[in-house]
Amino acid sequence: MIALPMSVVLPMQEEDLDEVAACEARATAFAWSRQHFADSLAAGYACWLMRRDGELVGQAVVMNVLDEAHLLIISVALEWRRRGFARQLLAHLRSHAREVGVAQLFLEVRASNEAAIALYRTCGFEEVGRRKSYYPAPGGLREDALVLRCVP
Repeated sequence: MIALPMSVVLPMQEEDLDEVAACEARATAFAWSRQHFADSLAAGYACWLMRRDGELVGQAVVMNVLDEAHLLIISVALEWRRRGFARQLLAHLRSHAREVGVAQLFLEVRASNEAAIALYRTCGFEEVGRRKSYYPAPGGLREDALVLRCVP
């Protein structure tokens, strides 16, 4: 078994938003804005962040509706990728979903994001659909999303 770095998952707070948005902006070309995260907090979504030795490693937002949940975003800072943090954060999200009675957890992922798809599949997600032209892509194009589901 591989020893994963020690980290802690905490509820996101309003005072974290500038740091979270900056981390997200470095992580992807089509990042969520500070306002997206602020709106998620205001809506009462389950907003999480992961820290290692106080440093922000990643963030996630989950919207719960009755007995289903939708993982709206999960991302890990570029400098912390490929070290097991996404798997740890996802395990926390699934554990929390079970605690609050979620029967199914859904997410969308870019069809081209092979690393994320592989991670989700090893964590028990299965493909249940495809959303055509769901994500913006470079050059004004659009990219399909795979819809994945798991039982938490």
